Amino acid sequence: MGWRYSIGEQPAHGYELIKKIEDRSDGFYSPSPGVIYPALTFLEEIGHASVTQDAARKLYSITEQGKAHLAENRATADIILEALSRIGRRMEEVREAFAGVSDLDGEASDDVHRARHALKSALRQKRGCDAAEARRIAKILDRAAAEILQQ
Repeated sequence: MGWRYSIGEQPAHGYELIKKIEDRSDGFYSPSPGVIYPALTFLEEIGHASVTQDAARKLYSITEQGKAHLAENRATADIILEALSRIGRRMEEVREAFAGVSDLDGEASDDVHRARHALKSALRQKRGCDAAEARRIAKILDRAAAEILQQ
């Protein structure tokens, strides 16, 4: 897990945080500026982050209060980061499985692309669901993977 970098370890610009989250999830999730910057503003407002001007960009750093909150919630943060990595690894496997589809048929490739985005959207809408729902979704994905591998 080489990604441990966040404002908890080193000051960062919002764009750098977007890229790190995207890297952490192997491209599965790339938060928009409309998500990152309000979150960073909120962290600043509650005293967990501070901002300094770095040329034309803002540089965000964790405060002592933010470090204390992170330490208290480290287990939860680690679980979330590991889940993001796990989902990203699984999605990378799916991308690799479909890598050659576009070489065969452009329309089929478009269909696969549309279906992948529909899946991504559905999973995004279920984010934060309870454990029972997460297990139900996992079973659906397992069945879909098994069906895809059938010949």
